Amino acid sequence: MSWWEMGVVVLAAVWAGGINTVVGSGTLVTFPTLLALGVPAVSANISNSVGLVFGGISGTIGYLPELKGMFRRTMQLVPMSVLGSIIGALLLLWLPPDAFEAIVPVLIAIGVLLVVLGPRLQEWAKSNHEEGARTPVSHAVALMGGVLFAGVYGGYFGAAQGVILIGLLSVLATEPLQSLNGLKNALGTIVNAVCSLVFIIAAPDLVDWSIVALVAVGAVVGGVLGAKFGRRLPPPVLRGVIVLVGLAGLVKFVFFP
Repeated sequence: MSWWEMGVVVLAAVWAGGINTVVGSGTLVTFPTLLALGVPAVSANISNSVGLVFGGISGTIGYLPELKGMFRRTMQLVPMSVLGSIIGALLLLWLPPDAFEAIVPVLIAIGVLLVVLGPRLQEWAKSNHEEGARTPVSHAVALMGGVLFAGVYGGYFGAAQGVILIGLLSVLATEPLQSLNGLKNALGTIVNAVCSLVFIIAAPDLVDWSIVALVAVGAVVGGVLGAKFGRRLPPPVLRGVIVLVGLAGLVKFVFFP
């Protein structure tokens, strides 16, 4: 990569790290950017996942105050995220690259759609969210199944995983929404970390460490900024940029492979 290309990747990762902390969907910024720079799809996806782990860690640390009192809920859901992430990562490695390249436009489109619908989903969730109430057993079981699915999705691709998680948590759990956002960051980071470990062990040749380093540096900065200032940014601006970048990646992938 040239110096300017490396700068573009770092800037994209800063933005991705920040929006992952605030709402999720950072992959819709970094993944299309890597595709536009000519990085092969599977390698771009894997290297991006590994690099974003570091941004997830910094963002989760920034949300530690909101995670107080969430130990029991966290321990209930972490095994689902770990299992789902392993399944998703193995699917990515076992299925032929052509299968991933064929489904990526669909996954990007789903991610963009979730980002577009995010405000309405959150408003609906708030109207059905009764803080402090006891979580019904049926909701707890459904939440565990949903987090398992989100882990599979995140291990395989990951774009808008955070949107899926916060939607599930806000509808099926009863803790304060800011605490659930912190939990979303923790679960998403665990998914990225576990699938990254699978990739590094099982397919080290697909990990481009120069891209990992660039994404990691930018994502750490973005995670810190997202935890500190991200809630002050106008949500429509964040979502608008995510959608534009995602659509650009979709157009590039479909029409200019």
